[in-house]
Amino acid sequence: MTDTASAHIKSFSAYLRDDRRRSQHTVRAYVITAERFTDFLMDHIGGDVGIDEIKAVTQADIRAYLAYRRGDGLTNNSAARELSALRAFLKHVGGDEAQIPKIKGPKVKRGVPRPVSPDDILALAGDAQDNAGEDWIGARDWAVLLLLYGSGLRISEALDLTGDALPLSDTLRVTGKRNKTRIVPLLPQVREAIEHYIDLCPYPIAQDFARCKNDRIGGAPLFRGKRGGPLSPNMIRRVVQQARTRLGIADSTTPHALRHSFATHLLAGGADLRSLQELLGHASLSSTQVYTAVDAAHLLDVYQNAHPRAG
Repeated sequence: MTDTASAHIKSFSAYLRDDRRRSQHTVRAYVITAERFTDFLMDHIGGDVGIDEIKAVTQADIRAYLAYRRGDGLTNNSAARELSALRAFLKHVGGDEAQIPKIKGPKVKRGVPRPVSPDDILALAGDAQDNAGEDWIGARDWAVLLLLYGSGLRISEALDLTGDALPLSDTLRVTGKRNKTRIVPLLPQVREAIEHYIDLCPYPIAQDFARCKNDRIGGAPLFRGKRGGPLSPNMIRRVVQQARTRLGIADSTTPHALRHSFATHLLAGGADLRSLQELLGHASLSSTQVYTAVDAAHLLDVYQNAHPRAG
């Protein structure tokens, strides 16, 4: 690997960590893919690889790389994620004028719907951010998806938030069904993601809210659409659908599935049903009890696949 290529990979790592606020796991995986791809290119083109060679990567080059990785036993799911990492790397190196070769991801086997793993959720949110048309929109999508999982919100609850939520603290007041309010936790990582989005958003949310309060017409929306109006739930659903297709994640992974995953993971971690009921804003405990069945099914699956005497 040339010094130039190495410098761009280091820049890519810092970009993912500092600008995109990615997890250490994601940064490490994306950087490893960038390093592996650059090393492959040196053998593939028979020479040093610098910025010009990276910018000139073609669809055939990427296909050759994926075929090479297949020889290492790469699965379809892993191939889809490496392809996502490559797109992000090529976009970073090429900048605003980057011409990313269009290549369709591999087909993946769709499994039984299950709670979405934390790694898949971060990969989904990260892919949505990488493929947004503008940095502030990518930061917005990242923040919304982390909020759905990190606080267990319905998509309508997240998008109904206004400037009244500012400044953010370690809890968030949300309004759910039947106009019922509740307090949910706001993890530091989620709070930072929302604040980063606010910093990049071209629409002055806090100022708009102050004006709206003075006019007594209610708070301006926290999450904005491209033209500054309220963000549509269908837009977030579309973003998730496109990201899961690129990553080969199951069709059952929807914005609402992130809320289900929040509940299932808390229950598996020892949360009691009454506390979970309050966090989810369920009117009756029976609505919350469905997660005991989901968790039991997951534990049974783990048992049957791991226990030496199962089956």
